[in-house]
Amino acid sequence: MSAGFARALRAEWTKFRTVRGWVLGTLAAALLVPLLGVIGASASSASCDKAGVEVACPEPPLGPDGRAVRDEFFFVHRTLDGDGSITVRLASMSGIITYPPPDHDRIVPGLVPWAKAGVIVKDGTEPGSSYAAVMVTGEHGVRMQHDYTGDVAGRPGGAPRWLRLVRAGPLLTGYESADGQEWAEVGTARLPGLPERVEIGLFAASPGDLTVKQSDLGGIIEQARFTETTARFEQVEVEGAASGEWRHTDVGATPGIAPGEIHHPGHAEKSGDGFTVTGSGDIAPAGTDSGMPVELTLTGVLFALVAVVVVAVLYVTAEYRRGLVRTTLAATPRRGRVLAAKAVVIGAVVFAAGLAACAVTVPVGKRLLRGDGNYVLPVPALTELRVIAGVAALLALAAVLALALGVLFRRSAAAVVTALALILLPHVLAVVSVLPVGLSLWLLRVTPAAGFAVQQSIPEYPQVLDLYVPQAGYYPLPPWAGLAVLGGYAALALGLAAVRLNRGDV
Repeated sequence: MSAGFARALRAEWTKFRTVRGWVLGTLAAALLVPLLGVIGASASSASCDKAGVEVACPEPPLGPDGRAVRDEFFFVHRTLDGDGSITVRLASMSGIITYPPPDHDRIVPGLVPWAKAGVIVKDGTEPGSSYAAVMVTGEHGVRMQHDYTGDVAGRPGGAPRWLRLVRAGPLLTGYESADGQEWAEVGTARLPGLPERVEIGLFAASPGDLTVKQSDLGGIIEQARFTETTARFEQVEVEGAASGEWRHTDVGATPGIAPGEIHHPGHAEKSGDGFTVTGSGDIAPAGTDSGMPVELTLTGVLFALVAVVVVAVLYVTAEYRRGLVRTTLAATPRRGRVLAAKAVVIGAVVFAAGLAACAVTVPVGKRLLRGDGNYVLPVPALTELRVIAGVAALLALAAVLALALGVLFRRSAAAVVTALALILLPHVLAVVSVLPVGLSLWLLRVTPAAGFAVQQSIPEYPQVLDLYVPQAGYYPLPPWAGLAVLGGYAALALGLAAVRLNRGDV
């Protein structure tokens, strides 16, 4: 850092901290985040009805990495000690789709794209336990999947297809074949926590079919259809130290209304050397429909953003209004240096304030939500840290963009309105369901509002059918890519502001 820039930076920092309105405005922005976060969390409660009594809602199981998962399928299995393999011919797959009310009695044949049936090795039958599987899907060909998030594509096409899964210690290898003679490797999975004794066998699952349409009022209507898959397995062969008879388990089955009743149960029938297996549900990571993501504790950020934009704009326009900018430029003739120093000061101050506010709000908000019966979706510590630091960076970049607009417009009202129209308005329009989904996604790709993607904690998985729209907490760009779009706008605005400032018309 040059001595000249260090002096400019020191002067701008002194200027900022000695103006009470700017300091109080920044503190107000920081306080809005925990204040509104706590109010929102305290006002949210959840419970479920069981025989007329309110009880805590059931929580989704957790996978090996601690994330919430869906683990519902029908399992025909035996116990395997140590290494071994299973080989089958998946002769056919069929299915049904049941429409929701008011046409719930209408049943049509068909397979949803991610209906799946195949062979699996699993650490017991408890939902959420580690597994690896090779399968045929409704429309995505052969896949090898493991531990809910792992997904490797094999060759396209459906049944009939031969499948094989080989276990050698923690290494699972999947194969496929058209004729049972020539085999092609689909993929491998290393499961270091897999015990010596596992369950090996056949499975069938079928996730719900999702229909989404725009309502006349601009919102989104989501309809979920129950689906079911039936798979015919032939020439089932297990090698290795397999013990016990074939057993049937409806993994993750949902209890029905009557005691002991299973809602939408699966089943299996043995015939010769094979089985016909019917199942519903999915083996996959859970989405935002299964609970509350951690970023819901940060609803106050939108209001804090308004305060940050106002402070950043006034930080520069106040000098133009009072004529003090001439004094500043006389002390530091290199005008680009002055602008850079202002950007560093406002960006650093807002980042520090935002980081402190988010670091307090997220854990407190999670505790309050859980205390009122809400299920908060667990995420890795690094993901939560990224949400906290990313939102602080979002506020800082918004402040830098607003500062640059203040230099360009030199009018407080015009700069504030433009900044909020660029950053806040597209986000609000996209998440409140007033726009078509396609337009909402476009706005969150090409406008500075793309930066809000940095707060998304639950990723989108291509192998999971879900409502991947901004209203459900999903953004079209990855978190850091979205923040980079906002950073690009801030850099462009700073460049234009530097050009304007260097013209000398102050």
